[in-house]
Amino acid sequence: MEEVEEQEVSSKIAPPVDLRQLLISCAISDNKSDDFERYIRMAKDAVSLRGDPIQRLGCLRANETIAEVMRNEDHIHIIDFQIGQGLQWISLLQTLAARPGGPPHVRITGIDDPVSQFARGGVGLEAVGARILAAIPMEDYIPIEFNGVPDIAQNVTRGMLNVRPGEALAVSFPLVLQQVPDGSLNGNNLRGQLLTMVKSLSPKVVTLVEQDLNTNRIPFVHRFEETLDYYLAMFESMDVILPRNNQDRIDVEMHCWGREVASVIAWDGETRLLHHQLFPKWKTILTETGFRQYPLSSNAYSEILSKLSFNSEHYTLVNQNGALLLAWKDRYLISFSAWQC
Repeated sequence: MEEVEEQEVSSKIAPPVDLRQLLISCAISDNKSDDFERYIRMAKDAVSLRGDPIQRLGCLRANETIAEVMRNEDHIHIIDFQIGQGLQWISLLQTLAARPGGPPHVRITGIDDPVSQFARGGVGLEAVGARILAAIPMEDYIPIEFNGVPDIAQNVTRGMLNVRPGEALAVSFPLVLQQVPDGSLNGNNLRGQLLTMVKSLSPKVVTLVEQDLNTNRIPFVHRFEETLDYYLAMFESMDVILPRNNQDRIDVEMHCWGREVASVIAWDGETRLLHHQLFPKWKTILTETGFRQYPLSSNAYSEILSKLSFNSEHYTLVNQNGALLLAWKDRYLISFSAWQC
């Protein structure tokens, strides 16, 4: 009976188009911009899902890890290299506010591409800061400062961050490093420069969330097959979590899925915006920069899945090489890891 019910639910929410064929069409639409845009619109109409499961797992583990590392700190500075709406920090602030002995003073530096303002409905970073402050109930009082930096990650300099002496620093890289060029095309390793700058700040913890696929420095055919396999798993997994008419699945993500597929499959060279790596490669990159892995807490994986409402046996959490990886039917989707100097 349960299997029949699952089939019925799947039939109700399944996209009405063949996503595999759409991605193939995107791949072969080279130099046909009208066709490409049409295929992307169809793909975006078929599914919209940003924030699940990637952001939910990333936010939960980042918050828990930062709270754990900062449990004895009185002055905390969080630098978020892609703050978006900013609401991911509310639960952490409430946790810190309830800390025995009183809350710490918290500063949040929110970095975001100025273009993201349009994805927020024209709301600038100053409004993001105001939204964070307004979301904290009076009974959860905690002294907070917010500073917005409207720029892309690779342009951020140490001086823009205004790090103060005595602050315990936490740095968050949510799906950021895959967007920063590594110099493989022109020799200008902006990603390495960014990581070196962050290390010079001596952060107490750095959290890293990345999509777990390899689209960097590989031939087109392999890149296409990898992208196809990955995004089909993402599309399928999302249908188990939320119905298509759920408000959390809005924003078909003109700036997200279409852009990602286009960047990985249809664009090449310096026009490609995303350079995904598998976690073992990220581990090598962070280690070579001088970071060491922070051991993740031993929360039961079933408890984490329960918190995230991933109610499907096809979701699994795996600890691999010190990182937490979320998988759908044995296909890794994202990795979470934490680092220290």
